[in-house]
Amino acid sequence: MKRGFGSDNHSGISPEVLEAIAMANSEHALAYGDDEYTQRLEALIKATFGEGARIYLVFNGTGANVLCIDAMCRSHEAVVCAETAHINVDECGAPQRVVGCRLLTVDTASSRGGLNAGKLTPALVKSRLHGFGFEHHSQPKAISISQPTELGTLYTLEEIKALADLAHSYDMYLHVDGARLANAAVALGCTFKEMTTDLGVDALSFGGTKNGLLMGESCVLLNPALDNDILYRRKQMTQLGSKMRFMAAQMECYLTTDLWRRNAEHSNQMAQLLRQEVEKVEGVKIMYPVQVNSVFAQLPREVWKRLQGCYFFYDWDEDADVVRWMCSFDTTEEDIHSFVNDLKEELCRK
Repeated sequence: MKRGFGSDNHSGISPEVLEAIAMANSEHALAYGDDEYTQRLEALIKATFGEGARIYLVFNGTGANVLCIDAMCRSHEAVVCAETAHINVDECGAPQRVVGCRLLTVDTASSRGGLNAGKLTPALVKSRLHGFGFEHHSQPKAISISQPTELGTLYTLEEIKALADLAHSYDMYLHVDGARLANAAVALGCTFKEMTTDLGVDALSFGGTKNGLLMGESCVLLNPALDNDILYRRKQMTQLGSKMRFMAAQMECYLTTDLWRRNAEHSNQMAQLLRQEVEKVEGVKIMYPVQVNSVFAQLPREVWKRLQGCYFFYDWDEDADVVRWMCSFDTTEEDIHSFVNDLKEELCRK
């Protein structure tokens, strides 16, 4: 099996991160976040996102998303999200089981293309905002968006602000699933704070695993009103790491050495190269704008099925023969040219 384009989780760990872990391994340190590494990270997060920001390190993206939702919602409440959202498609029902709340999904893909694909709008969200005060209905309490979306498109800063304003006008919260937030920040040319805190985002799932870390995921609460008993909820969710210094050391390295930017810039650039090369190939259609490190393409089923024999990648919509190709911080130009050449050969066999 050749190096594939299945997920940016498939890549290894940045050498800088391995070095940071090794350095944190030199002495004993207090457990459960009482160490100097976690304390430095907490100060760094305030400097990055604003003085009111609080970080809670967790083991994985599911833990980050569920902890954020638990901070915003009770079991009788609901989260409005895109039908394609990770919390709806790829969390195995974790928000519903752990928090007990309901997900109110919105179709953002089938009727909206181009730069709007996969994105919520105030008008779409409003279609789910009803039943307030009616005890027989789950009460809408939060809006959740992915930045970038699961289709690789980006919310503009103005679009995020509009959703935050809408949420707050209904006494609701706005959550951002930022597993690939670095890719979005690089593409938009803005800081993390400009894309979240400054726009009124209340809770953020801030990740680094897809961008060179070993296990760097976190719940970042930007609205101090949500920072209530989260320490206990994280523990109940089995997301409290005893040797938290190794998680904190990674994130500290990620933010202080500009690693987040360098890795995201590279994976975004590789996706653009892949798009450019694939667009030259007859019989393949790029389905959505390539704005970050993902490429969605439509091609004959027999072609992508055979191609999967050599390269791992996911079929995104098997009924429509749409597949997803992800680039990573360590994807090379040689990886892409080799893949495209094999793609051409398979198309010639069709």
